[in-house]
Amino acid sequence: QVQVVESGGGLVQAGGSTELSCIAAGSIFSINAMGWYRQVPGKQRELVAAITNDGSTNYANSVKGRFTISGDNSLNTVYLQMNSLKPEDTAVYYCNVKGHGLGQVPKIFDYWGQGTQVTVSS
Repeated sequence: QVQVVESGGGLVQAGGSTELSCIAAGSIFSINAMGWYRQVPGKQRELVAAITNDGSTNYANSVKGRFTISGDNSLNTVYLQMNSLKPEDTAVYYCNVKGHGLGQVPKIFDYWGQGTQVTVSS
């Protein structure tokens, strides 16, 4: 079992900044990628940013140049620095972790955190 715990977020003024953190813990053999997704009521969850274990990153067009994802492989942790926030960034942000679990034959896992609310006021 893998636990994924997010922290950070809250209420931020438009133009401001905040940082989200996510840590994965448990029966982890290796992590292949960690990412941040967001969801607003009535819409599908969408990718915000992701980072692989070799440091490759991928961003949604809507956040490029404003958000930065980074990770610490040794700590199974990923961060999302969010700058120049806009009201349309308001959403619940979810951390996703993909990897292999411990075992004689490591099995692929794909876990989500519980989500953290980010609200950007205009």
